[in-house]
Amino acid sequence: MAALPDDPCLLSNAPSSRVQRRLAMSIAAGLMLALLLTAPFARLPVPSSEPFMAAYASAVFVTEIATAALLLGLFSVQRSLALLALASAYLFSGLLVVPWALTFPGVFAPDGLLGAGLQSTATIAALRRIGFPLGVLAYTLLPPGPCRQLRQDSIARTPLALVLGVSAIALGLVIAILQFDSSLPDFMVSRTETATIWIIVPVLAASLCVLASVRLWRHGRSVLDLWLMVVLFASIIEILLLSFISAGRLSLGWWAGRLYGLAAASVVLVVLLSETTTLYARLTRSILAERREREVRLAAVEAMAGSIAHEVNQPLASMVTNADAGLRWLNRREPDMEEARAAFRRIVEDGHRGGAVIHSLRSVFRKNVQDRTTLDINRLIARALEQTRREARGSDVSIEAEMGADLPEVSANAVQLFQVLTNLIANAVEAMAENRREAKIVRVISGRSGNDGIRVTVQDTGPGIPHDLRERIFEPFMTTKARGMGLGLMICRSIVEAHGGRLWVEHPRGRGARFSFTIPDARDVASTAAVIPLEKQA
Repeated sequence: MAALPDDPCLLSNAPSSRVQRRLAMSIAAGLMLALLLTAPFARLPVPSSEPFMAAYASAVFVTEIATAALLLGLFSVQRSLALLALASAYLFSGLLVVPWALTFPGVFAPDGLLGAGLQSTATIAALRRIGFPLGVLAYTLLPPGPCRQLRQDSIARTPLALVLGVSAIALGLVIAILQFDSSLPDFMVSRTETATIWIIVPVLAASLCVLASVRLWRHGRSVLDLWLMVVLFASIIEILLLSFISAGRLSLGWWAGRLYGLAAASVVLVVLLSETTTLYARLTRSILAERREREVRLAAVEAMAGSIAHEVNQPLASMVTNADAGLRWLNRREPDMEEARAAFRRIVEDGHRGGAVIHSLRSVFRKNVQDRTTLDINRLIARALEQTRREARGSDVSIEAEMGADLPEVSANAVQLFQVLTNLIANAVEAMAENRREAKIVRVISGRSGNDGIRVTVQDTGPGIPHDLRERIFEPFMTTKARGMGLGLMICRSIVEAHGGRLWVEHPRGRGARFSFTIPDARDVASTAAVIPLEKQA
């Protein structure tokens, strides 16, 4: 056979694995062992066993027809003439087993049905015995690849035409055999004994099996080729038992040969069903994985869009607030131009901050390490406190700061880190919006975190995080706010982790929540960058 097409999903093209080859060799060894155990008793007669022929014939018929159907289904995908030849062999053999059983003496009638003569059953058996290895040999001689001459519209009609053609040939041969029984070769001298001329049939059939096996061994590479060799090996053992070792029809060796024949007919069917089930399971897993991947991509896109909306909403809200304030200063009887200018300057700053937020979000999702500078964390906290104090006017929230002294500088993206601080502080302020009895205090603390760099903590005196949400508070779209989007904490954690730190939440014994994050100082980042190659940093 020619080189296999590059389509490892098909049984006729998939290369056999080492496990499959070992299994095939084990089955062949088991068949040989069974032959050695059966041979000493092969000539023992098994009288009155004709009724079992109907069950045997039914099993062989169903097995070989089902195998032919699966091979034709495989042809509809691969469009290989070799598969057509193999399907024809199984179909021809399966169809002939019906008249063979009906004409067998003693099964349904003393001399068989259909007006059969003495030679009818043996002649039908000879056609089955020679026709199957001929079909397998044709399979090995034809190219395994798709036939380019077959048009797409003829692929669906080809299996039907094959079934009708093979059925017509089988029916025609059976009618001719039954009609001209007296002209057939004298294969049988009685209902149970064969004539000398019969030896031609098993010798020819065994020779064809050996020839087809050699071609499969030399050129076969697929799973189907491997198991066809097992089928041919079992067929050779069947021929030896039926024609050379047994004492003729209805002896122990003859029945053992029939069992070998049934096993040979079942091998490819079992393999086809097994491989089809395996491929179906792989396809199902692939579809599920693709569906999960698509859902993840959609969730990522949704998270990105939500993140932009969430983060841009803060500067936009600030711009609206400052614009209203500026208009109020201008609409007074005596406009306060200085206050109005200050409000408009804040609008400009918020506009630039909105653009910077979008740019920083893109770099977060790219996990980029560029646009980082060394900065003083306390100055950044002071800016964030100024921003949040201005936006939290009228909420009766007291914001306190405890800045650590002599803190080292950190290497970070100023916009992203500012975004983390304002998010955490704004969340703390909003968490105490409905707290009317106790003091509303937000405390921001900065200090050293051992040898890991800087630690910043934002603590509030609000109601805290519900117990059932504490494990999922950093998940996307998880929020405790009525109008929250559930993306702020996810973005904060992504930013902090992209900077080499970590963000976590603690729940004090009293009321409130305590969010803390660490950031490596500039010296740690510089020493890490010195030993990590550039491509690893990316």
